[in-house]
Amino acid sequence: MPLVCVADFQALARERLSKPSWDYIEGGAGEGVTQDDNVAAFRNAAVGAKSHPPIVSVVQHRIRLRPRYLRDVSQVDTRTSIQGEWVSAPICISPTGFHRLAWPDGEMSTARAAQAADTCYITSTYASCSLEDIVTAAPRGLRWFQLYVQPDRELNKSLIQRAESLGFKALVITVDTPVLGNRRHDMRNQLDLKSNLLLKDLQSAQGRTSMPHLKMTAIDASICWDDLAWFQSFTQLPVILKGVLTREDAELAVTHNVQGIIVSNHGGRQLDEVLASIDALPEVVAAVKGKVDVYLDGGVRSGNDVLKALALGAKCVFVGRPVLWGLACKGESGVKEVLDILKAEFRTSMALT
Repeated sequence: MPLVCVADFQALARERLSKPSWDYIEGGAGEGVTQDDNVAAFRNAAVGAKSHPPIVSVVQHRIRLRPRYLRDVSQVDTRTSIQGEWVSAPICISPTGFHRLAWPDGEMSTARAAQAADTCYITSTYASCSLEDIVTAAPRGLRWFQLYVQPDRELNKSLIQRAESLGFKALVITVDTPVLGNRRHDMRNQLDLKSNLLLKDLQSAQGRTSMPHLKMTAIDASICWDDLAWFQSFTQLPVILKGVLTREDAELAVTHNVQGIIVSNHGGRQLDEVLASIDALPEVVAAVKGKVDVYLDGGVRSGNDVLKALALGAKCVFVGRPVLWGLACKGESGVKEVLDILKAEFRTSMALT
């Protein structure tokens, strides 16, 4: 049976992956309330949502499109630019770790698919392939580097400078993970990623082979707003904060001279029962007043979802789990198919609205 939508890839990936791998990719924190809300909120808007652009409306707390007809839609251009770089559509790849759980070539296959789709791929600190191998696999691809801030400051500096020297175009600092969320599926499965996959980039600043791999829990819980100046002092990369959900933090991000915000709740994998990303988006967009780009990840499953996010103020969306579903099903070609489906659906949604 042909795979014609993102949900088809989800179903096939579940069949192909082991239970621990599926649970790691799919599982959320706590009861999974926020994870489920991320998807459901694109159909059902949060109570109290205020102003919306004319392309969408909130009817009985549901987000719905408001199409306008008798317009020339014979040519539809889905391209946009993010941080000064063009992408074929406002649909890019979120940072997710351990792609070798889904496919033997892991992040190298993901990078090749992103390059073929002419879109941006945010590479995770917890990639199961080295940064060098990822760049070699897709030398022309647009890549950003995501950082989980490590307690060793020199290790952070080394990682960022290494990414910059390899041609990564932005630094994405994840701010919603001072500690790992309560991921019950992984606890029940007693999942030990470190014993199965090498964290190839998390090694000492002095040498890439002189120190054991750091544990996933080695995240700096002391990182604060004033620390952002230290990162900005040694890199020319634009700094983007991933995990902002509130007006207050959005305003602080602008004050601290970041270049972008990704509205995200970590796919529901960190603090459960926070706002769905799409529900938090209008508040963040209003707070920054156009001073920085605002992006969104979490719950995007169709071209209509992409259009809704853009109508509510996002410059671009990033997708995580659907990319891993595609990877698990068909490797590089599966990731490319998922991106192509979303792009085609988005183009149709544009034409029909």
